[in-house]
Amino acid sequence: MGIFVFVGASSAIAKCSAQLLISSGHEVIGISRNANLAVYTAEHQVTNYDLTALPQLEGPIDGLVYFPGTINLKPFHRITKEEFRSDFEINVEGAIASIQKYLPNLKLSHNASVVLFSSVAAQTGMPFHASISISKGAIESLTKSLASEYASIIRFNAIAPSLTHTPLSEKFVSTPEKLEASRQRNPMKKVGDPSEIAEVVSFLLNKATWMTGEILHVDGGLSSTRSI
Repeated sequence: MGIFVFVGASSAIAKCSAQLLISSGHEVIGISRNANLAVYTAEHQVTNYDLTALPQLEGPIDGLVYFPGTINLKPFHRITKEEFRSDFEINVEGAIASIQKYLPNLKLSHNASVVLFSSVAAQTGMPFHASISISKGAIESLTKSLASEYASIIRFNAIAPSLTHTPLSEKFVSTPEKLEASRQRNPMKKVGDPSEIAEVVSFLLNKATWMTGEILHVDGGLSSTRSI
């Protein structure tokens, strides 16, 4: 059974993924700014996701998943320098710090896998997504670069979802009207569920042993099809 580390462990997708993995006999260590998550095999509360704040862990780690993200949708001319920097810090710099922190542990595993999160907006032009698309585009480039650099010992892949029903996206689905509008913008006429993303997380950690450098679009076809 594997030992997995989830950074940003309080997210809905993280908790759903942890429940799925723990039910299969794996250990999942949660790292979060929030305490008492009541889901994980063990958990650590941190003030932020940088090298000095992340806890030191001993022994091999079979998988690392970085969940923190943002949905800062605004017209380009209204996005401030501070907002661009904040989105990049949360989405990219935290992922870099987490990978660097636990790289020695991952190297001790015989089946190490790192899963990062992109967005459908990284490869599909969408209005008001400039800040998030910059950050998630960087995540996709990081995924492919590290997949190449560590191809023989660690797999690196990313998941690029469309809108998923989580607390982070609540303002976009908080009324029946908003929820229906979000569904209608998707080719499959639905909003994603955390359990659907959790299945992909589990697959990339456990089963995708000959897959690296890939961006998996779990988005109801939004990035590849057009509705009629």
